[in-house]
Amino acid sequence: MIKRHFLLIAAAALIVLMAVAVIVRLSFADAGEGGGPGRGGGGRGGGQEVAAVQVAERTFSDSLQLVGVARGQRSVNIVSSTSELITRVLFRDGQTVRAGAPLVELQAREEDADIIEAQSRVDQARRDYERTRDLAERGIAPRVTAEQAEAALRAAEASLDAAEARRGDRMIRAPFSGVLGLTSVTPGTLVGPGTVITTLDDISTIRIDFPLPERYLGRVQSGTPISATADAFPGSQFTGRIARVDTRIDEVTRSATARAEVPNPEGRIRPGMSMRVTVRQGQRQALAVPESAVQYEGEGAFVYRVANGEKGQIAQRVEVEAGAVEGGYVEILSGLDAGDTVVATGLNRIQPGAPVTVAGRSAGQ
Repeated sequence: MIKRHFLLIAAAALIVLMAVAVIVRLSFADAGEGGGPGRGGGGRGGGQEVAAVQVAERTFSDSLQLVGVARGQRSVNIVSSTSELITRVLFRDGQTVRAGAPLVELQAREEDADIIEAQSRVDQARRDYERTRDLAERGIAPRVTAEQAEAALRAAEASLDAAEARRGDRMIRAPFSGVLGLTSVTPGTLVGPGTVITTLDDISTIRIDFPLPERYLGRVQSGTPISATADAFPGSQFTGRIARVDTRIDEVTRSATARAEVPNPEGRIRPGMSMRVTVRQGQRQALAVPESAVQYEGEGAFVYRVANGEKGQIAQRVEVEAGAVEGGYVEILSGLDAGDTVVATGLNRIQPGAPVTVAGRSAGQ
């Protein structure tokens, strides 16, 4: 019986001690929130640590985002004008060639025979002319005979030039300097009129054609700077200028074709690539904050501004009007003033009016 009473008394004492410990702990917590030494008050408020940024002006560009297609400065399909067998292929796939470089030689047996025949006629006509000229100079033959022989010689030489020109047509040459594409022809391949032997592109400068809506025609003109990007080269930007804008507007799309020229010394951009073009229209100064400081809700946006509360700094939710987004920054049209401090990261963990501690602060530019 005594043992049972002893156990009951011990249990009651343990419960009383636990209750006292809870009360003491709550008392210390209240003292810390009130700025006592247990929380290192000093005006910091003991809230969540956040990184903050100061609202400042930043340069924004008025720009248009459009999609265009890259084209070579000059591009052509190398074709044959006649039906004939190929006897020699004088280039390699992807080779860079100069204007006039021989590419393919076609069979030319008849042309070679015509040259031989024409050369023989020239030789004979020259001998006849020289003989009659000598006789005319000695007075043995009339001068008109020498003149006729000279005319025959000129006609024979013209026939030789024509035969050599026909022979030259059997050699297909590069019309301009550029880079050759792939080919499937080999010696012995029969090609006909219009058969594509290979392609030739001058890609030292790339032309980018893109549709320009008619409402922007008054703001864009020759010389306007542009920048372009391609999915094939993430992180790379190509710069150039608008060379010209077409004189006609498409009646369906209500846009005119604009052509920009972009230097391409390394040959990275290739004809046919899809390019995203940014047309610069001017620059302006505006208040800005990093993209990470702005949260969007429906059609609106808001930030958390760091403000002074009764017990220290708090996160104050502020509705803002967001403008352009460029270079990782959002243009602020209204809602903030220069010099305001806003929370830069971790917005999803903050409650409006909650105490915060600014762990780091940086300028908005």
